[in-house]
This record gives sequence, structure tokens and C-alpha cells, in this order.
Amino acid sequence: MDAYSPWDSYPAAAHIDLKALAANAARLRAYAPNARHMGIVKADAYGHGRAQVATVLAENGYDILGAAQLSEALALRHELDAAGFNHVDIFSWMLPPRAPETIKRALAAGIEVSVSSVEQLRLLQQTQMPARVHLKVDTGMGRAGVEADQLPELVTELLRARGSGIETVAVWSHLARADETGPDAAAATAAQQQRFDAACEQVETMGLTGLTRHLAATSGIIWHPQLHYDMVRDGIGLYGLSPDPTHASSEQLGLQPVMTLTAQLSLVKPVRAGQTVSYGGTWVAPRDTWLAVVPLGYGDGIPRHASNAATVLVRGTNPIRARIVGRVCMDQFVVDLGPTPHAPAAMGDEVVLFSAGRQAAGAVDNCLSTGQVPSADDWARCSGTINYEIVTRVGARVPRHYSN
Repeated sequence: MDAYSPWDSYPAAAHIDLKALAANAARLRAYAPNARHMGIVKADAYGHGRAQVATVLAENGYDILGAAQLSEALALRHELDAAGFNHVDIFSWMLPPRAPETIKRALAAGIEVSVSSVEQLRLLQQTQMPARVHLKVDTGMGRAGVEADQLPELVTELLRARGSGIETVAVWSHLARADETGPDAAAATAAQQQRFDAACEQVETMGLTGLTRHLAATSGIIWHPQLHYDMVRDGIGLYGLSPDPTHASSEQLGLQPVMTLTAQLSLVKPVRAGQTVSYGGTWVAPRDTWLAVVPLGYGDGIPRHASNAATVLVRGTNPIRARIVGRVCMDQFVVDLGPTPHAPAAMGDEVVLFSAGRQAAGAVDNCLSTGQVPSADDWARCSGTINYEIVTRVGARVPRHYSN
């Protein structure tokens, strides 16, 4: 008898197209052919499955991967080693302030880390372990990174730390508005480039030489080739999504969305006009109609803000683009199938929330793109968020199915 998996009976799945992932990797390399490419696999590879994505990237020539938290970087190190890719470097940029043993384990595993302050450098020194450090400068993001007036002190301490095995190997920063269009965004990005160049020059003048410079993520790779420097960070583009669909769609950028999210209808039933649906009764049936229950909810990462807005494709007797009606619940939501004489779908029919199979033409009016499969971009527009969040928040209890 085959071993039972709890995922066998889960009425939904995220289908991950690894061939599309590899194609996206090649496309991003074509955008920045002269730079080293770091593949970003943070947050379980944006919800796509860290181990599987990392393996594909390593197989396609990536020699460095990035993960935000040290704990996920350690897990990634184990996964890469198990797959035979112990030569692939790992960079992690968030140091836990009260986890010295985790830091020690990470340094012992050869994970490269980021430093934005003298205090963070001290965390590394306390481990008495060798370390490979990326010096982060704040060029306008206002998040992590050393400020310009504190940079000399930090560089001085990094120079001193070389005697204890702490080697500074890179200098980097993060762009705040590279995915935006318009003169203000262009000016902000240009200002960040100027600050980055000044910081790199100052660091080298003070004696930290031969450092790898990296500034651009996906939006910088695609739209700001002057910011490629020595290395770039391939993020959302790997997963086939545009950093700004209002600027250019995935299709226009030559990227293929990797994730398709599907479920099986758990119930189809007729209701009379006047029937309220879900918590708060925010939707009332305007006529006799058929409703269907989709067994996914905000516990699975479905945005509650998609209530009464987002649409799905129900593959019933005829494909139906059905809108969510009522509030999204923790484990389920309801869609309106329409006022047909007979049930247009049945329990067990497949429903596609968003698909990697095509690009939506763009939402109009109330987020409907009639006759087409919804995309992650459609869901983002309906939920008042970005496509990054739509795929990344798909919950861990939704099984991932992988295809090549």
C-alpha cells in the first residue's frame, strides 16, 4: 500500500512550472549579460518552494543564491548540499540580534552576511568565527544600510576586523523606486546611483578594495542597465512576474509566470434572490442564482481584500469567469456562477484562481477580463496590493506540485 500523504486529500494545489522558471532565469541573464546573477529564494522562493527552485537555479548556472533570514539560509545550505551543489554560495542579509548560535552556525557553513552598522559587526566578532561580509550602504531606501556620515567609522572597523578573519567581499544597496515610471522616480533612482558610486569610491579609498558591487534587483536589471555593476539580484522576475505590470506586463518582458493556483469546488447550490453570503452579509443575491464554495481562504493566503472583487475561472460545463461574493473566510470563499436553469458546475470541478498559462489582458471596471483566466496581477489589482504578495502568501498547507 502506498504511503499516505496528508496532501493527497487537500482540495487545492499550487502548480509550479520549473521549465518556466529556467526560461525566466535565461531571460534575466540576457537583460544583464555581463554581471554575475544572484538568485533570490527568500520566503520559500516567493512561495514557490525554496529547495526545488534553488536546485533548478543551481542546475542553470547560478553560483550564488540569496535568502533574507539566516534560518532559511541555513536550511538552503542543507538543501543545496544534499542536491550536490555545495559549491553554490549563499548570501543572507538579516542578522538576528539575539541569536549568536544561529550566527555562529551560519558562519561555520560559509554563509555570507550583510553588515549595516558597527553593532552588527560586533555580533559577528563575538562568534570568533571567520566571516564573509557584504557592506550595505543606505542610498535612499531608509531601511537597512549605513548612513553616509557613519560610513567611515564602519569601514575603519571592518579594516581592523580583517585581522580576526572577517573579510569584506562586497558593497551593496537597495533601490527604492526603480520599478516606477515618471520623472520623480527617475530622479530618485539617479540620486541613489550617485550616492552608491560615492560610497564605493570612499570605501575603496579607505582601503577596502576589490569588492563586488551590487545594487539592481529585477526592476533595475530590466529598466536600468547602467546599474548592473558587478552583480545583480534576480528576484520577482525569476517567478515570471513583472515588477510593475502598469509599466510592462510579464509577457512584454518575456517572462513566464511560474505558479498556477487551483482548487476543487466543494459545494454547488442554488439560492434565491435576497440570500446574503458570508460574514457581515456584504453581498446579497440580486436574483436567483447558483453559488459555489471554493475551499481556500485567508488561512491559505487568499487576500481578504479580494472579497466581492476578485474572479476565478470555474471549469464546469462551460468555463465561467465567476466573481467572489461575500467576504473571504479563513478556509473558504463563495463565487457566483450565475442564474442558469441547471447547475453550470458540479462539486469537484476545477477552479483556477490564477494561472501561469497566460497573461491577463488587464482588469477593467470591476476586475473582470471576460473569458480569460485570471492572473496574479488581476488578483493584486482587486486586492489593492502587488503580485509579489499574491504568490508569496500562498500558505504552506497548500501542496506544491512540480512539473518540468
